Amino acid sequence: MNYFFITGTSRGIGKAIALQLLEREGNHVYGLARTSSIEHERYEHFEIDLADEKQVTEWKFPLLFHAKKIALINNAGIVGAIKYSGRMEEEEIKNAYHVNLIAPTVLINKFLKTYHDHLAKQIIINISSGAGKTPIDGWSVYCSAKAGLDMYTRVVAQELHISERSNAHIFAVAPGIVDTAMQDDIRDSNALNFSQVDRFIGYKNANELTHPDFVAKKYLAILDLPENYKEVVFSVKDI
Repeated sequence: MNYFFITGTSRGIGKAIALQLLEREGNHVYGLARTSSIEHERYEHFEIDLADEKQVTEWKFPLLFHAKKIALINNAGIVGAIKYSGRMEEEEIKNAYHVNLIAPTVLINKFLKTYHDHLAKQIIINISSGAGKTPIDGWSVYCSAKAGLDMYTRVVAQELHISERSNAHIFAVAPGIVDTAMQDDIRDSNALNFSQVDRFIGYKNANELTHPDFVAKKYLAILDLPENYKEVVFSVKDI
């Protein structure tokens, strides 16, 4: 049996990946999210708020002794408060960093520790973003969190290589501009806090947003054959 842990499975890319994995016999999916919208005999839901430090810290991966493949997909993310620095509330800053950077880092650490001696193929995919490479006004926390996640991924990949954990792979892969609830939040933002809001409204009006199902197929290709991907940080456009 292959086991997949996916954060943010209630909607968007996370849900699309989960549903496509469940179409295949031999796959079991664990969803980590505040709410569940999937019902399947091979789907198991863990109710968890990734902004809650205590919940994330206390959560544990099952041992899965007989697994052939074990994967972690850190999909959950929030753009957070779209505001200029100096206008944000401290709690807004804290929550956005926790969901986008701290929680994935803690989960990866737990994953690698739990399955350190496991012979199964192990794959970690962090959902990256072009925002981690380009400064965008109003998105300071989101941009910096994604940049941090990219660098953390690069360092872990180097550590796995040095440690000769050849059965473990890690990637940070940007999905592009996808038609998700995050895009709804972006389009609803105030131009005084985000100068590019009209451009993102234009993406929707021009039908230029990618459907989550299309993007999910790209991530499944990585999960199927991780050894085919030599880069650590890249985009689904490169697949």
